[in-house]
Amino acid sequence: MLLLFDTASGFALFKVLDDGKVEEATDLAEDFGTLDKAKKVVKLKAFKKFDNTAEALAAATFLVDSKLSKDLKKFLKKNCDEKDTLALMDAKLGNIIKEKLGLNCIYNNGVMELCRGVRLQLHGLISQLHGTDLTPMSLGLSHSLSRYKLKFSPDKVDTMIIQAIGLLDDLDKELNTYAMRVREWYGWHFPEMTKIVSDNVVYAKTVKFMGTRENAEGKDFSAIVVDEEVEAALKEAAQVSMGTEISEEDLSNIVCLCDQVISLSEYRAQLFDYLKSRMSAIAPNLTVLVGELVGARLISHAGSLINLAKQPASTVQILGAEKALFRALKTKSETPKYGLIYHASLIGQSAPKFKGKISRVLAAKCALSIRVDALGDTDDASVGTEARAKVEARLRQLEGKMLASDAVTPSGKDAKKYVKPADTPRAYSVDADVVAKKSAGGDDGEGK
Repeated sequence: MLLLFDTASGFALFKVLDDGKVEEATDLAEDFGTLDKAKKVVKLKAFKKFDNTAEALAAATFLVDSKLSKDLKKFLKKNCDEKDTLALMDAKLGNIIKEKLGLNCIYNNGVMELCRGVRLQLHGLISQLHGTDLTPMSLGLSHSLSRYKLKFSPDKVDTMIIQAIGLLDDLDKELNTYAMRVREWYGWHFPEMTKIVSDNVVYAKTVKFMGTRENAEGKDFSAIVVDEEVEAALKEAAQVSMGTEISEEDLSNIVCLCDQVISLSEYRAQLFDYLKSRMSAIAPNLTVLVGELVGARLISHAGSLINLAKQPASTVQILGAEKALFRALKTKSETPKYGLIYHASLIGQSAPKFKGKISRVLAAKCALSIRVDALGDTDDASVGTEARAKVEARLRQLEGKMLASDAVTPSGKDAKKYVKPADTPRAYSVDADVVAKKSAGGDDGEGK
């Protein structure tokens, strides 16, 4: 039996002198307590030293991905026979070696214990490493491998989208908090302005431009995009306002807060444009279906675009409603029909009774579009455009069925709905009473 062991300096192939140690899978700490004891268990057969750091990095990258490199393939071909059994620490790599080289490979707990013992006496078992400190080499190789994975990993491409949508949500919360504080603070001085100017950013710009309410009469608010009707109402309300007076120091602090609101709103607009460009480049088909914000939130919730592509359509449909789902399963009530996908424009256009059906159709098309974006080679949004057209056609079909069902009436019956007449008191009819008496008398005569 042969043992394949990789180090930061090269590949090592050991011959296992006692195969029973591997089969027993027991603790081998005593067998590797000293170098002499270790040499009775394993013996070095071959060693392939790396020429430079680039070669070591390439070999480590292949091993991390459980792939067989060309150098390792040549090394095994040169030093292994078809009758040999190869023990190694990676089961996937063992299957590849068995398929390509025809070697019988094993992986079990005994192999792991054997590798721990070899690592303990590595310098003594490999003569080429005598007097060499492997710690700096291992540290440098680990840093290089980390930089390589961070730079070239396809999973890291969508990190910018995840960070951008997270920051966008935080900006919305902060912007709303600051805007409400401006309204509450300045409302003590000019409370009528809160109902006149509804937009938060325009409100902050108006406060900064106007100052105190006494200055409203001589100001031209067209520069801050205020309608003429709003401007007239603002000037009229400023003359009869019931607010309290404020000092210049109070006003300066309010204006500073208004500057924060305006700058945050401008930065939010820039961040949204950046998010749109990134989504169009990374997930164009998903963007066409559900929009930039919903698509970015789906990617952020899943962790990455690759993780989202692995999810089935049923999971994409309720992504973001996990608490409601588990609560429904626990209480045996109805499960949610949609999660983050509810905010998509296609679901917003549908009637309330059709939102569940449209969300299911949309989730199925989203799952397909996500996989095209994550694993496809094309950058166009043709798949998403076709899928959106099909979802819209399904929506029109459902709405058409509803209209048709309202138009169909049963044969032989009036299509108008019966309306119950209002309950009005009836007047006493003397004639009806007389007729009833006559008919009663006639019946008595016939009976006699």
